[in-house]
Amino acid sequence: MKSAGEKISSITAYDASFARIFDDAGMHAMLVGDSLGMVLQGESDTLPVTIDDIAYHTRCVRNGASKTLLIADMPFMSYATPEQAYDNAAKLMQAGANMVKVEGGEWLFDTIKGLVERSVPVCGHLGLTPQSVNVFGGFKVQGRDNEKALAMVEDAKKLEQAGIQLLVLECIPTELAKAITDAVSIPVIGIGAGNVTDGQILVMHDAMGISFGKIPKFSKNFLIETGNIASAIELYMQQVSDGTFPGPEHSFK
Repeated sequence: MKSAGEKISSITAYDASFARIFDDAGMHAMLVGDSLGMVLQGESDTLPVTIDDIAYHTRCVRNGASKTLLIADMPFMSYATPEQAYDNAAKLMQAGANMVKVEGGEWLFDTIKGLVERSVPVCGHLGLTPQSVNVFGGFKVQGRDNEKALAMVEDAKKLEQAGIQLLVLECIPTELAKAITDAVSIPVIGIGAGNVTDGQILVMHDAMGISFGKIPKFSKNFLIETGNIASAIELYMQQVSDGTFPGPEHSFK
């Protein structure tokens, strides 16, 4: 799809019922995100989520979605060492994931290389990596200064060299997202990274306007425009495909 210039649509999922709706709509990829800590468990961040939480919800989503590429998050401190990553990734793959996702840059090179060598496809995640919220001092846009932007481009290249097959960019300036998307050959999926990436992902609760508190700037309530879930998902996928979502109002400079 990247080489053909076709946009990739993806969304988070946590249970079989919603997964079936997304699968039937032709969603290209689903993520069992550690965002479940916030949208399902009511936590203030993703840090309390465990590998068993992710494995449970991965199994549920897989039971509802037979066709869609399924990615599962490796939660906080579940991949602190390569050996830890191997053991925990096995649990997620056995639960039905096709790929695992890790947050971080060049420091993950050996871990990613080892996972790929052990037949575990890996998705990377750069920018606002929620597991680093205490390092960042909150949920803030990343990569706005030139030094950090250049470092993020280099991290993306290193992650591709390590063997990732997909990359998520979260809450970074659109110009930087374009530079990273052009710098790697793998598909790049954005969330708060403008419409210049190869595709988009949203937390399903944000896309339907049912998250706690204020919906993030980078999201949109598709349900309010359509009145039913299936139509909301079709509208989301259509607007990703034609490039009208995300618009400038959902992006960062």
